[in-house]
Amino acid sequence: MHSQQRRKFLTQFSALLAAPLWAHSSPARIPSLPEDLDVTRDEDFWHQIKQAYSVSPTLVNLNNGGVCPQPRTVQEAVEHYNRLSNETPSYYMWRILDKGREPIRRKLAVLAGASPEEIAIDRNASEALETVIFGLSLQRGDEVILTKQDYPNMINAWKQREHRDGVVLRWLDFDLPTEDPEMVVSRFRDAITPRTKIIHLTHLINWCGQLMPARDICTMAHERGVEVVLDAAHSFAHIPFSFSDLGCDYAGTSLHKWLCAPYGTGMLYVKKERIAGLYPLFGSPDPMADDIRKFEHLGTRSFATEQGIGHAVDFHNMIGTDRKFRRLHYLKNYWMDALQDVPGISFGTSRHPDFGGAIGFFSLESVEPGKIASTLLNKHRVHTVAINWEHLHGVRVTPNVYTLTSDLDVFIDGVKRLVAEQ
Repeated sequence: MHSQQRRKFLTQFSALLAAPLWAHSSPARIPSLPEDLDVTRDEDFWHQIKQAYSVSPTLVNLNNGGVCPQPRTVQEAVEHYNRLSNETPSYYMWRILDKGREPIRRKLAVLAGASPEEIAIDRNASEALETVIFGLSLQRGDEVILTKQDYPNMINAWKQREHRDGVVLRWLDFDLPTEDPEMVVSRFRDAITPRTKIIHLTHLINWCGQLMPARDICTMAHERGVEVVLDAAHSFAHIPFSFSDLGCDYAGTSLHKWLCAPYGTGMLYVKKERIAGLYPLFGSPDPMADDIRKFEHLGTRSFATEQGIGHAVDFHNMIGTDRKFRRLHYLKNYWMDALQDVPGISFGTSRHPDFGGAIGFFSLESVEPGKIASTLLNKHRVHTVAINWEHLHGVRVTPNVYTLTSDLDVFIDGVKRLVAEQ
């Protein structure tokens, strides 16, 4: 794109994002970006994206791995739908907004690379994955392979099945980071026995940002008659992929993470041929039905937040999954490259795009993770999170699409000052 065209586009784009949501002819319509616009390092463009959020100008938020803020368009949509619901709740919630679930299901299915008949809308990744964990028909002695790097809620759910039903848990423990996918696949392969029924796989490990070779593991598992449950909490709307391409049997994700959807929104994926054999977590009229909607009998929930999902999908699609991933990966490498020569620093995340995205992890020799995180926050107003899990001890750093390199410069300077003061 020529410089004059670029300036014109950015001016129009800025005006679009600054306008109130309901000023547009259709609230959910945000035009797509030109395909030839490579904005990975274009700070002017991402500055406009930042203006679409209401993030604090007094705090650099580098803990987007926990939960992500919503663009203003999503916030305004939720407020609108909530006000509408309060006009006559039983009418607008049950008769009007409830009919909006199917269009949202279709939007999510396109983004997930799945059929709408394989997508259920729920409240978070834990609910989605525990629907699978507690809904699988496993018998005493059946084996499940999982890792010590999995998310605690999922580990605890499997431990409950172990305690209650006699399911056998076989644990793997990885030394991360790694850029050897065959090693990872072989570790899972070697753990399979004739009693193995399930592999529980975290696609993008939340502690340190390691991307696991999900497609290869699914292929290997299916060749041995083993099903795969995929924890996609940190990979969905972050890493370019589709569930159909990966080949997993079940998956769950939180939409309030990388999709930047309203808080308390999530998604369950179940391969069509697996639906009938999976019990819903909450009772439904026919628990053995092959209809994905049997997993949505949650009782009363916020229809306002659910409807806001559609606006988050539109905002995500406006940026584009590939363009978003390139920017997030660039930001991770930006601060890692800037700190690589700091005395005593070590990184727990690969800088290669095949093995990670936005999430980065570092540690400092002789400095406790908690002290690093508290110093960055108290002295430099940079919000990160200290990690102490298994043999991962350091600080997780997670930028987002509204993060500018100038924000990262504050973080970089803070780390260098901390080391200099030791």
